[in-house]
Amino acid sequence: MQEFDHIEALWAKHTVDVKISADDMLKQAKKDVSSMRTKSLLNIIGMALSIFAVATVWFFIDFTSIATHLGISVIILAITVYTVILYVNHRIIAQTDFTQDPNIFLQKLKIYQLQRHQLYNRLYWFYVIALSIGMALYFSEILFYLNLWQQIFALLFSFGWVIFCSTLVRKAVIKRDKERIALLIEKFERISNQFKEVE
Repeated sequence: MQEFDHIEALWAKHTVDVKISADDMLKQAKKDVSSMRTKSLLNIIGMALSIFAVATVWFFIDFTSIATHLGISVIILAITVYTVILYVNHRIIAQTDFTQDPNIFLQKLKIYQLQRHQLYNRLYWFYVIALSIGMALYFSEILFYLNLWQQIFALLFSFGWVIFCSTLVRKAVIKRDKERIALLIEKFERISNQFKEVE
């Protein structure tokens, strides 16, 4: 057993210093940044399609209740505001060319990380509350056209979906986003350090 502990201690001391060139790291970072930009753009497009879908329902169905019109307005406003915030975040990483100056992009990436943190924490709850209020107002008229079981199902499904997205899905997205951005920041810090060593 002592031999095993000795071998384990030697293994722990043994570190391999892998040198990756700045060009190779830039290529890896380029893939990661491109993936992040694409996902960000797809989120914006998805939100814009949501606005269009809700507006289409509003346009084609003749609602009589003012509460329903107000509910749809609140839903569209909440999605629009959140989409604008996503777009502002997207511009931070989309406008900066990281191949020209990794240090500037690193600073922008840290700003992006901070804004994403705010987006998933404080701003997200305003979004969820606004959507919930909008849905409650919207359902005030719609539920009268359904029987009791359909009403219960519609309410449970809608608010269950909001709770599911606000807990499990949100946590998974935050974790994945946090890890991805942290890894990218680490890569750009290493690239910057290599450029400093060359200078």
